[in-house]
Amino acid sequence: MWSGRRGLLRSSGCGVEELRCRRREREAALRKARREQQLVSKRLLRDEATEEAEGGCVVVILGEAEIREFLRLAQRGTEEKERERALVSLRRGLQHPETQQTFIRLEGSIRTLVGLLTSNQALLQLEAARCLHELSHSEQSAVAEACLPATSYLLTYLSGHSSDFIELCLYTLGNLIVESEAVRRQLLPQGIVPALAACIQSPHLTVLEALGYALSQLLQAKEAPEKIIPLVLGSTLPQHILQLLQPGPKLNLGVAVEFAWCLHYIICSQVNNALLITQGALTTLGLLLLDLAAAVQRTEDAGLELLVCPVVRCLSNLLTEAAAETVGGPMQLRDERVLAALFILLQFFLHKQPSLLPEGLWLLNNLTANSPSFCTSLISLDLIEPLLHLLSVSNVVSVLVLTVLCNVAEKGPAYCQHLWPGLLLPTLLDTLALSDTEVVGQSLELLQLLFLYQPGAAQAFLQQSGLQALQRHEEVAQLQDRVHALQQTALHG
Repeated sequence: MWSGRRGLLRSSGCGVEELRCRRREREAALRKARREQQLVSKRLLRDEATEEAEGGCVVVILGEAEIREFLRLAQRGTEEKERERALVSLRRGLQHPETQQTFIRLEGSIRTLVGLLTSNQALLQLEAARCLHELSHSEQSAVAEACLPATSYLLTYLSGHSSDFIELCLYTLGNLIVESEAVRRQLLPQGIVPALAACIQSPHLTVLEALGYALSQLLQAKEAPEKIIPLVLGSTLPQHILQLLQPGPKLNLGVAVEFAWCLHYIICSQVNNALLITQGALTTLGLLLLDLAAAVQRTEDAGLELLVCPVVRCLSNLLTEAAAETVGGPMQLRDERVLAALFILLQFFLHKQPSLLPEGLWLLNNLTANSPSFCTSLISLDLIEPLLHLLSVSNVVSVLVLTVLCNVAEKGPAYCQHLWPGLLLPTLLDTLALSDTEVVGQSLELLQLLFLYQPGAAQAFLQQSGLQALQRHEEVAQLQDRVHALQQTALHG
């Protein structure tokens, strides 16, 4: 995305404004694609100690008669232990999809389970909740919808005192939410957003992590931008999410990962990103970025990339908002600190998680697109050469690196002087020799900017066999005319 401030040195070929328009369109399409990359999943919460104590039994498929008998014993057994054992046996059977289907077809089965969930005996309540949790993990939407009678009770129990029970209810709700729109339609008027907002104040990390999961599932619903996210933004949830993402000794990786993705889904909806910015989202995320860069230098913990990815995405998308320009500059931090941190993370990605390199470069692109000060810092910190070294990683990475260089070159002659020729000339000759049309196209756009703003660049390029590189492509005649026209402009303009 280029700023629209310059219109100098127009050539007879494609000018800066047209280049800007092309890049705006391409980057808008990329942003849309990134917003649509959601992470829908289900989670199964099982107590390993309990599983071992139960002998790690092989899951047995239950028939109707066996299910009826277990439900009867759970309801009317003479001793509480007998009733509990019946529910444990039923829960084991419900781990199999075939048993799940049989169970929901059986008349009165869910009603009986809900009755046990609402009983005044804690152990029976817990086992009934575990049975519902097994059902919620089913891949069949009919199974999730069969659990509808239990949702209001699951919500009610979020205000209980047992952190283990609240955690189980949250994961069960999260699984049901993602599977069925009917479940979500029922949960919204039942007050799931206020219930989650109250739950986020829990002191228990396991509850907070489960809450983050349930909320992220809710935020990914197709109807979320219209029906769910406005309710979330109108609650205290965003402020609490930002507090949980504050860097420091109290930051918990598991909790932060869940809520960073929640924030990502809210930002991608574009419902009211200005509100998040005024609440300090840019500052919080910027400080967290610095903290993560320091952390990857201290530890080999492979889990850090799970947090880095959503944080970088959140920052990238927020920086495209107009409101980001009205809060004292991006992240209200010194440019050098932000860029240094980002390049530390880029090196971390390169060695540990190469698939995340485009995420970091997308952020760098958005930082430099409309900010001469970030472009200045990129040059003053000698970060152009490390950036060029990334061109060999992949074509996707190459396009983003070249896009960032275009952002720098677009700022004018003073910036182009620091780019040309140096390592950039042989690098561009190499990228023009590639077969990937997008890499070649971005290389040509960078060349065109350099020709516009740097006198003698066109001549130097031609002398270095640049024309032969251009002749490998179908647009040869048009490109030759453009090079010569730009050369004349640079000499006489």
